[in-house]
Amino acid sequence: MTVHPNTLSLIGNTPLVRLAGPSEASGAEIFGKCEFMNPGASVKDRAALFIVEDAEEKGLLRPGGTIVEGTAGNTGIGLALVGNAKGYRTIIVMPETQSREKMDTLRALGAELVLVPAAPYSNPGHFVHTSRRLAEETPNAIWANQFDNIANRKAHIVGTAEEIWAQMDGRIDGFTCAAGTGGTLAGVGLGLKQKSEAVTIALTDPYGAALYNYYAHGELKAEGSSVAEGIGQGRITANLEGAPVDTQFRMSDEEGMFWVEKLMGEGLCVGLSTGINVAGAVALGRQLGPGSRVVTILCDTGLRYLSTLYNRDWLVSKGLTPFPWLTD
Repeated sequence: MTVHPNTLSLIGNTPLVRLAGPSEASGAEIFGKCEFMNPGASVKDRAALFIVEDAEEKGLLRPGGTIVEGTAGNTGIGLALVGNAKGYRTIIVMPETQSREKMDTLRALGAELVLVPAAPYSNPGHFVHTSRRLAEETPNAIWANQFDNIANRKAHIVGTAEEIWAQMDGRIDGFTCAAGTGGTLAGVGLGLKQKSEAVTIALTDPYGAALYNYYAHGELKAEGSSVAEGIGQGRITANLEGAPVDTQFRMSDEEGMFWVEKLMGEGLCVGLSTGINVAGAVALGRQLGPGSRVVTILCDTGLRYLSTLYNRDWLVSKGLTPFPWLTD
């Protein structure tokens, strides 16, 4: 057993697990990277650490400084944990539509939480623009800027991709995940392509996002909607620029929920973004053919969505069918 020198060294090096149900359904071998095992219980811990340490190396973040960010929640949680470990104050701007659990977690971690109405990116009140203004107005502060700060995707080029390649003994045919900032998709994609151009990199997009149409038809165009938090993008962020996307899938909330339910039967409690990722991995496995080996990201813990995804009344209010165990 390894003894870690400090808590921040616990970020990354997450296990990889074979997913039985998705493997059987696709005829391929489907593996999930257990990012819920990071200290902040999500994949966003990786980006948070790299963004903060990049700012330190550039002299932008000094002792006693403040980290400001706009986030759907998980990046904020990662930044708060990293900030606590390094002695920084954290201000997090989040849409008021996100889960209560994320809000409560941020407050429990000591972050200053600023809630704003959900708005399109073109609106000056959008959470990203609000966080940028707060950073400009706060002395000795940095704006983490996770969407366009490529320290985000670097975390996955030098970290996540290297781990996946080693864990798979270099025998990997495909990788897929959804995009929020695009850091995970682009970073893992770039890192794996450095190892082998033969690895197929696929976007798995929720409805309501514009990237599926962009990669399929060259046009940023959104269709439908999704209640999934933290994924879905309407523009090409700096992290997405040059992402080596070979193919693309679009998955509904219902398809994602199907896999959330099936993974519960494998002892995994995950969120809807993970369900959508797994749906995409099944589609990619079917496309690549029997016996192919596909990896996806298990983004965070389902315990972060007790008031939403695992709440019968909330699901009904969104027109979604509650999980069977919630109807008893």
